[in-house]
Amino acid sequence: MASLPNPSISADSRSRAAALREALASRVVVADGAMGTMLQAQEPSLEDFQNLEGCNEILSLTRPDIVASVHREYFAAGVDCVETNTFGANHAALGEYDISHRVHELSEAGARVAREVADEFTAADGRQRWVLGSIGPGTKLPTLGHAPYTVLRDAYQQNAEGLLAGGSDALIVETTQDLLQTKASVIGARRALEALGADVPLIVSVTVETTGTMLLGSEIGAALTALEPLGIDMIGLNCATGPAEMSEHLRYLARHSRIPLSVMPNAGLPVLTSDGAHYPLSPAELADAQENFVRDYGLSLVGGCCGTTPEHLRQVVERVRDLTPTPRDPRPEPGAASLYQTVPFRQDTSYLAIGERTNANGSKKFREAMLDGRWDDCVEMARDQIREG
Repeated sequence: MASLPNPSISADSRSRAAALREALASRVVVADGAMGTMLQAQEPSLEDFQNLEGCNEILSLTRPDIVASVHREYFAAGVDCVETNTFGANHAALGEYDISHRVHELSEAGARVAREVADEFTAADGRQRWVLGSIGPGTKLPTLGHAPYTVLRDAYQQNAEGLLAGGSDALIVETTQDLLQTKASVIGARRALEALGADVPLIVSVTVETTGTMLLGSEIGAALTALEPLGIDMIGLNCATGPAEMSEHLRYLARHSRIPLSVMPNAGLPVLTSDGAHYPLSPAELADAQENFVRDYGLSLVGGCCGTTPEHLRQVVERVRDLTPTPRDPRPEPGAASLYQTVPFRQDTSYLAIGERTNANGSKKFREAMLDGRWDDCVEMARDQIREG
């Protein structure tokens, strides 16, 4: 059932979103850094979590002062926008606490806290600050059958509707690990935009592991081919690795993506110590990397992820403040993508031959050979088709 138009999507909201689009098209916009570790550092009590320890999204209701203080630290460091405390405000993550019915409530609460702080800084000096509504991946991967696609899609719509009602100026689907989950997030977000009559940028940030692919094995080319046609406004990378490991994936996006690019790396690869994970990249090193990314790949939105602090972002702001994203000349490569890789629509011969019978539905003989494990027979059937032209 579609939601009724929300009166909170005001002229001011539309103006802010338009200004954000203009900023992303003309200069480098800087987002914030890590949220979870900043919240945990303030040692919220079990009561603050409503006895749901570790559910940071609850703090937007019970301890908005703590959440607001994190946003203030990043704005004070000079960033243009902050992400909402809603990374886990989705069906899967909240379901682990048996509160999945609170997706909209916690999404809206997180956005309102960020909106109030952003407006506070804008009123103080007249410089526009923005709120990015964070849509996290959750813990269920639909490709692996963890949860139905439609259930996740509809819950992501609630997530996005709450973020928009709370005053988000953009939606960022981030840390995505499964392309089907990413599609559920994007389609849910687009349904929310349509239901509320809103028009804000929709950003997707995928996570590529140290293996060189997303968690389920998707290459960056497959992600671009699958996601760009969904009408997103920006694509990029975040989490999992530091900037050094992201460089080649950004190079690919810079060469082929029609839409603007973003990056929010960790402060390097985590090093396990007796005190837990330590992120070794210094603020100056992160600033160096982001400056190079802007110059080399024409990035429009930069920020930080795990291990990055207000000091990291302060130095990034100083380094990229006066930069204009280097113009790109992308060469899109039309193709189709599986879960794992993209295949260009490119023919190396004068015609394209499709082996229609080398599948279990098209040939009883092929199916029986496949079921019996007679792989040589399967290959020979394919060769027969090639010989027959």
